Amino acid sequence: MFLLKCLPLVALIAAAFSANPGVKIRLTQKGLEYGRQLGVASLLEKLKTAQIPDFSGKERVSPIGKVQYSLTNIHIVNLGLPQSSINLVPGSGVQLSISNAFINLRGNWRVKYLRIIKDSGSLDVNVNGLSISQTIAIKSDATGKPEASSAACSASVSSAKVKFHGGASWLYNLFSKFIDKALRKALEKQMCPLVAKSIADLNPRLKTLNVLAKVDKYAEIEYSMVSSPQISQPAIDLNLKGEFYNIGRHQEAPFPAPAFSLPAQSSNMIYIALSSFTPNSAGFVYNNAGVLSMYVTDDMIAQRFPNLMMKMLVKADKNPVVKFQPNVMTVDATATATAYAIQPNGTLSPLFVLNVDSSVSSQMSVSDLKLASRITLNKMSLSLGTSYVGDFKVNSLDNILQVILKLVVIPTVNVQLSKGYPLPALGKMKLVNTQLQIMQDYLMIGTDVQFTG
Repeated sequence: MFLLKCLPLVALIAAAFSANPGVKIRLTQKGLEYGRQLGVASLLEKLKTAQIPDFSGKERVSPIGKVQYSLTNIHIVNLGLPQSSINLVPGSGVQLSISNAFINLRGNWRVKYLRIIKDSGSLDVNVNGLSISQTIAIKSDATGKPEASSAACSASVSSAKVKFHGGASWLYNLFSKFIDKALRKALEKQMCPLVAKSIADLNPRLKTLNVLAKVDKYAEIEYSMVSSPQISQPAIDLNLKGEFYNIGRHQEAPFPAPAFSLPAQSSNMIYIALSSFTPNSAGFVYNNAGVLSMYVTDDMIAQRFPNLMMKMLVKADKNPVVKFQPNVMTVDATATATAYAIQPNGTLSPLFVLNVDSSVSSQMSVSDLKLASRITLNKMSLSLGTSYVGDFKVNSLDNILQVILKLVVIPTVNVQLSKGYPLPALGKMKLVNTQLQIMQDYLMIGTDVQFTG
């Protein structure tokens, strides 16, 4: 129902290194309204399946006396929910209100009176003024997945008018007011259980939330909640862990997630904000996996430097540091570059080790529920770490290292970054009208959503 549509990103339990989230998600009133539209359509289909039980009774009708009646095979032929609204209940949940709904029913009747006279026919019922108020609570299940439940429900029917057809229906319409009341009570009793079932039916689909999303063969990212949803007017805020881990080995990053808050924007349905903690945890994970290194072989640089028969190992010395500043994302990296001479027999002889401090800027993009990036070199500085060939001027290698970074290392890194990593998502969700902003200490994605199934 509507929670599947307007709360696609509600996740689970707190299990975090820091009380601060790495990712924040805000569901705005615009998102709630979209959820209301889809949710009411879903609820309409569910209510059409309502089973009205057969019932019978006795009433005294002038001038024929006591009449025994039974109503059977009552079913809905038309149903409308013309007015509905959705509101946040601060600190509690989401309330869906439906008013002035109508139902048209059809069924069969049978009566017996004066002991021996029997009659039967069909009936129509026009139900008006149906109102439903449903509050839905969100919590986490034992596995850390979101779970929806009915917190409170009330239903009322203003009127139910019965019209008999066939037989001596003109006579039986005289006591229809007694049946009107019985039908009204029967319908009121059916509504809340049906809505509760609709909510329960959401849970298998809510389990599609990518709480633990695989990035590649080295890493996965966790989107569990580090606190309960913050429900206030006019938005719902979700605080997600947003931390990368090595696959199969969840070692917490050795640094906390910084505190940050979202601006008061509401033009999009949802806002997804990632602090620097999330990409920095990725750097920690990939460095732990030993993949922040590469050999620059002779064939990679031979065209540029045909007389340079050497091989170089470029390797991260520390975890890269990501910084978000207004409209700018930078990554500061400290690495070593170890140069080897290639002997005629193919063996490698170490020549020197350079310390390489570099800064790159990153252009971010969102596509297919993934956040991708592309880096370009801003600046680089060298210092000599170890030399096996005596002292020499390091700045003489500056141009060579810049070429290696620009033509070999950075393009290789960009191939991987262009693949992106998954954003939190639920089911067949599509992002539309997406805008990306780099703010102080965090990156924010404003977007609308569509569900295709």
